[in-house]
Amino acid sequence: MDILKSATDWAKAEVFSTSFFIVMGLVFVLATIGFWQLGKTEIAKAYVIPTLVAGALLLTIGLGLFFTNKARVNNFETAYNSNAKAFVASEIVRADKALNEYRTIVFKAIPLIIAICALLIVFIDKPLWRASMITTIAMLVVILLIDGTAKGRLDTYKKQLVEVQNRGEEY
Repeated sequence: MDILKSATDWAKAEVFSTSFFIVMGLVFVLATIGFWQLGKTEIAKAYVIPTLVAGALLLTIGLGLFFTNKARVNNFETAYNSNAKAFVASEIVRADKALNEYRTIVFKAIPLIIAICALLIVFIDKPLWRASMITTIAMLVVILLIDGTAKGRLDTYKKQLVEVQNRGEEY
């Protein structure tokens, strides 16, 4: 198994995946413009700021991850060629750390926040608060969808790394 190719393929898939954060951020910004220009009701006008904030957050996440992963693709070959065993070991550690973050933040904290926002929608009658909670839920669902697929890719990549490390042969 060519672990450098696997690492590069994984990082390129991450670059592609993070572009969806950017696209969804732009969708939220476009929704902001729509609510701002076309919103006639109080609730429609209330969506302007929450959708703008959500769009800005998704764009920030997407651009940050895009450039980080893009740089990682370029650094893989250098790191691998200088010391392949150290590269594999460091990638396993990094993958473990990221998977633990997925387990706690993405798959526990985010669903909890979604549930709290859903409950607040029921109990709060102010348009700005309702719009904020609904927008928060929408943004967090986008994050769950994108990060759910990213976690699956990272699981597969980590298994490949561990398999190569356990074989102990030259890679």
